Amino acid sequence: MKTVNADPAELAKFSDLAHRWWDPESEFRPLHQINPLRLDWIDALVPLAGKRVLDIGCGGGILSDSMARKGAEVTGIDLASKALRVAQLHALEASTPNVNYREISAESLALEQPESFDVVTCMEMLEHVPDPGSVVKACSQLVKPGGWVFFSTINRNPKSFLFAIVGAEYLLQMLPRGTHEYAKLIRPSELAAHCRAADLTLSQTKGLEYNPLTRRYWLSRDTSVNYMFATRKA
Repeated sequence: MKTVNADPAELAKFSDLAHRWWDPESEFRPLHQINPLRLDWIDALVPLAGKRVLDIGCGGGILSDSMARKGAEVTGIDLASKALRVAQLHALEASTPNVNYREISAESLALEQPESFDVVTCMEMLEHVPDPGSVVKACSQLVKPGGWVFFSTINRNPKSFLFAIVGAEYLLQMLPRGTHEYAKLIRPSELAAHCRAADLTLSQTKGLEYNPLTRRYWLSRDTSVNYMFATRKA
């Protein structure tokens, strides 16, 4: 029997914070702040209205919910039960149309619904699983030929250690300590290799920067810390 590609400690970490997902002043404030940037970038490359979208590692549903409000039919999946319940509750309270959530792994869903989605998003998730290449492969299996797969993660280098871990978790306390492990961070070259192995072609790369003084995020070409990939399946 194949073991699930998930770290129990990582799932517990996000489950413990589940009740705070939709508090914009909580530990999830950065996700609330960057969500409009990510959403608009995705929607500009592939207009979401009318598309069938899968959000892998959806957590409390911040991105899933916003893509549904753009007119997409969204399925959000995660293995953190409490976070999923929060996502479902928020969708009910906010009357979000066309969004549903399931507790299932990307690999399992790929076997169940291959080539079923126009767009697949996998944001801030790859650095939390034991085998990121397996998730990338599942993303490719889930998207239709010609469809788009979007990834976001954190680079692995001294600057990202300083900014994403020491700065964000310890100095600025923007994230709970221990949110990220340096050894699990992924260089763009490594993610690009996973994409090539999964028959995904890299179409566009974006960096995400943050100014702690103005507390503002913006998209840029600088992929040295946070970065995103837009890929397409042949």
